[in-house]
Amino acid sequence: MRDRRRNLRHRPDPGSKILVVDDSRTVRHSVKRMLQQGGFQVLEAADGAQGVELAKRERPRLILMDIVMPEVNGFQATRRIRRTEETASIPIVIMSGDREATHRFWGTRIGANDFMGKPFQRFDLYRRVEKILYDNEISPPGT
Repeated sequence: MRDRRRNLRHRPDPGSKILVVDDSRTVRHSVKRMLQQGGFQVLEAADGAQGVELAKRERPRLILMDIVMPEVNGFQATRRIRRTEETASIPIVIMSGDREATHRFWGTRIGANDFMGKPFQRFDLYRRVEKILYDNEISPPGT
């Protein structure tokens, strides 16, 4: 039986940042712990507007974006990030507790590169991060 709590196959470059945008403090904390254990520096935003600003300022290697948030939701934030030259090429993975096809469709339609249903395990998160950052298996925005 394989170890579902394994480490990343690749060690991140020093200072590799991942931005986690979610209005749930619990989700942010949980994802942050998993990513830090994998060697990443983690930035947190509690809503979409904060996420857009952090993305512009910090230029993370990857953004994990919740959909349902107050004020600026994940779809709106993703659209803003894609329309800003400095952040347009940052990979975005939409995260949602609602695994319905409509969220997947709209997420990719507005510029997300991938979709990940919540809840997820450490193995699933690491596999997704590796696929995008190290294996170059990423869908272009909007496909």
